[in-house]
Amino acid sequence: MISCFLSKITLGTSSNYGNNIGFSVTSSSSTAGKSPIMATPAGLKEYSVADLKKATKNFRADTLIGEGGFGMVYKGWVDEETLAPSSKWGIGMPVAIKKLKPEGFQGFDEWQSEVNFLGRHYHPNLIELIGYCWEAIRWSSCYNNPLSWDIRLQIAIGAARALAFLHNLEKEVIHRDLKTSNILLDENYNVKLSDFGLAMRGPFDEEAHVTTRVMGTYGYVAPEYSDVFGFGVVLLELLTGLRSFDANRSHGQQNLVDWLKPKLSVKKKLRTIMDVRLEDQYSARAAFQVAKLALKCLEPNPENQPSMKEVVEVLKEIEAMEEETINSKV
Repeated sequence: MISCFLSKITLGTSSNYGNNIGFSVTSSSSTAGKSPIMATPAGLKEYSVADLKKATKNFRADTLIGEGGFGMVYKGWVDEETLAPSSKWGIGMPVAIKKLKPEGFQGFDEWQSEVNFLGRHYHPNLIELIGYCWEAIRWSSCYNNPLSWDIRLQIAIGAARALAFLHNLEKEVIHRDLKTSNILLDENYNVKLSDFGLAMRGPFDEEAHVTTRVMGTYGYVAPEYSDVFGFGVVLLELLTGLRSFDANRSHGQQNLVDWLKPKLSVKKKLRTIMDVRLEDQYSARAAFQVAKLALKCLEPNPENQPSMKEVVEVLKEIEAMEEETINSKV
């Protein structure tokens, strides 16, 4: 049995440097033996797999917009008023549909946790859940073009704002699986943070993190499930255009953080690791400030990491610095 849920977005994109960025509908499998009885927030629409097939052209390969550790994300369309699958693909409101891989680690509990969380919390930079479903579907893979430097900065700020919001709720929420494939975009490249299957409320003591289960995504997650650390990895990906982990890279270079972290504090070395596809879109000064911020986020000790509120403030200063540099050239 499969459990699916849809969330609201508008047009987005997916990059080929690990930013599986796109739209907002997700699906995941239930654990064997679990009863399909859910206590979901009021107002969510229940869909059938037939609905989702109609919305995605039968989950055709060209509707796939991203792939994360838990599953595949497809682009679909629904009627803006009724939220029913659109009678014609490309007409209505674009949404994203996520389905858990059969071999994935996320079970019914995590899936229900995400549905409940997204159904009860709203923020402009969090994905907006509109519904869910249960049934089996198939998938494939694809990706689109890389993003420009100014859009990457915009994405970083949006994701940081989303995390700052979560961390500053009355009962702090730790996302615990921050990565580029969980950062979705609308048509204006506004961030919609998704995938709350591993989210936990804090504050936590040491025992709260003890678990025998595999959590998070290798290459992003720190031992204490620090969202700030994961954000540092995202910043490093935005700078370099490389995936956080790639088994096809040479020995010693497979883990992006281990390989390139030492270069982030040296200006001359930073230019050698910047994404070549950015060409001269960015100022060296702004890029170095982002690199220094990434380095702070990647501190092994959480006590030495900045808060996400502080990260937002620094990124906004960098964005203003970049705009000032661009204006001075005009």
